[in-house]
Amino acid sequence: MTEGRIVAGALAPHPPHLIYAENPPQNEPTAECGWEGLRWGYERMRADVAATKPDVLIVHSPHWQTYVGTHLLGVPHFKSLSVDPIFPNLFRYSYEMNVDVELAEAIHDEAVDAGLEMKMMRNPDFRVDYGTIVSCHLTRPAWDLPIVSISSNRSASYYGVEVMQEMAAALGNATRKAVEKLGKRAALLSSSSLSHRHFTSESEIPEDMSMEHVSSHALYLWDMQMIDMIKKGQTRQMIDIMPEFITQSISEMDAGSFAWLMAAMEYPEEPGEVYAYGTVIGTGNAVAGWYPKGALAR
Repeated sequence: MTEGRIVAGALAPHPPHLIYAENPPQNEPTAECGWEGLRWGYERMRADVAATKPDVLIVHSPHWQTYVGTHLLGVPHFKSLSVDPIFPNLFRYSYEMNVDVELAEAIHDEAVDAGLEMKMMRNPDFRVDYGTIVSCHLTRPAWDLPIVSISSNRSASYYGVEVMQEMAAALGNATRKAVEKLGKRAALLSSSSLSHRHFTSESEIPEDMSMEHVSSHALYLWDMQMIDMIKKGQTRQMIDIMPEFITQSISEMDAGSFAWLMAAMEYPEEPGEVYAYGTVIGTGNAVAGWYPKGALAR
């Protein structure tokens, strides 16, 4: 059996605007341009992740929200239409994907052994969330790898941010153990933005970049602090301040996606590769990657 390992980890935000601006054949609406800095950053990240030769993409999404345990897709194949409930004018995407059910079940079992409440999602008509779809498309637009999609157990809603992060870290450890036991080469995607205060109205032309800017200077400063820590390899310190960051910046990281990623990668101390930072309808988004020693030869 091949030695199982996590070969890449990425902060892979999921604004549907980036797919809209890219005009892939799967998406019905078309754009003239837009958000080029983030899209070009994704192109560079995409190439580096591909160079690690992963067998599977594992994505943790804030937009598959479950309130009784963490769920994983447990059906081998999905095909349907995803329509963003807030931006149906931008995102009507016909998706088709394969799921690595064996690995999903292994993560489930490892997490149960760690004391987490888990469930396999066996409904073949389940509509896959757009966070999973956008992050996977922007990382691997050919859709030629199976995925594992993990829900966000919203324990932050009934316990608190700190508990959410602790549970996500335990799930990250379980993910790593499952990957190693099954001999998989896995790339992990934290489908999450940084600061997350949206504009309350949309410009007449959504891709008009003269209308795009960060929501506030205070949120921008928080984003820059987190990016500085990524560049310095201060991943444990990032997790330490995560509750305050989430509270002050209204961050989507309350879903636990980033804590899951860092725990799965055992808190890398090497500087992360920051490919891009940009705003989408005022939210702060960074595309960043981490590659264990020997996984990526530049």
